[in-house]
Amino acid sequence: MSVEQSVTGVERFFGDDDIIVSKTDLSGRLTYANKIFLDISGYTEKEVLGKPHNLIRHPYMPRTIFKLLWDSIESGHEIFAYVNNRCKNGDHYWVYAHVTPSWNNEGKVSGFHSNRRVPDQEILQTHVIPLYEKIRTAEKSVTNRKDGLKAGMQVIDSLLAEKGLQYDEFIATLGQKKRRGYR
Repeated sequence: MSVEQSVTGVERFFGDDDIIVSKTDLSGRLTYANKIFLDISGYTEKEVLGKPHNLIRHPYMPRTIFKLLWDSIESGHEIFAYVNNRCKNGDHYWVYAHVTPSWNNEGKVSGFHSNRRVPDQEILQTHVIPLYEKIRTAEKSVTNRKDGLKAGMQVIDSLLAEKGLQYDEFIATLGQKKRRGYR
């Protein structure tokens, strides 16, 4: 199935007070998905548990963002990111994700935990979607996937250098005064 056949272009939404929650093991296989996750994605618990979390990865998401995410959580740090997910039927939904390592009693990372909230549509349209399109264009500008990832990272690195921010600071400041809970 081609990427174009696997997406519908239809966006789904979840409630402003809803939180999508999932947990994975160290390799990214789902160990928990709450009802909101299952309802919006269109999967059953049986269909997702034990499967890679990237089961819901939208094919238009830049690989670069997932590299940043995995680099951060594998090193024991949390990360916030905007993510476009794909539903079982090919629809999609945007989230503002907070992903963090889970720790065992010995102080070692034992898996990962993610809470996702409704993102601000203005932030998505004004900042995130144009940036992700620019990153994807860079990723696709070369035939080699590894070089594509390097090209995508160059886009992010240039943007962050221009703004004098780290990635987490950049994400935290997007539309800061409009974000829910801002004080």
